[in-house]
Amino acid sequence: MGSFSLIHWLVVLIIPAALIFILRKPPAGPNRFGGPPDAMGFGQAISSYFRKYVDFTGRASRSEFWFSTLFVVLVSIALYLVDRTATLNGIWSLATFLPSIAMAARRLHDINRSGWHQLLGVLAPIGTIAVIAWYCRAPAADDSRASVF
Repeated sequence: MGSFSLIHWLVVLIIPAALIFILRKPPAGPNRFGGPPDAMGFGQAISSYFRKYVDFTGRASRSEFWFSTLFVVLVSIALYLVDRTATLNGIWSLATFLPSIAMAARRLHDINRSGWHQLLGVLAPIGTIAVIAWYCRAPAADDSRASVF
């Protein structure tokens, strides 16, 4: 019953810090990351996913993000069924690691948040819920306008 352990201090310091970033509203006004993205079909989203392999600039629509995520998950499942040793799945995971981070950053840009907000999902369990909710969120009417300057 004596002193706080390291885990207690991490909980006391990290959870409130994460909540500050989660509850803070994005900047008002036009989206600072560019013009609105186009809605995409499944094939277009996969093409865009690989064409913008490590492009962290711009914005990604919800359809582009979720179709790309669906494609990565389906290929992972298929590779697992083909090769139970997980060698091919490991190679696939390495090949799609950076594009997945870039796609998620562009998705957060669409709602006028920085791509660095992805790190909230690593720091705290509540951050994971917030980041997934942000991935699902549609941009507000004023978020969709391109910057005039």
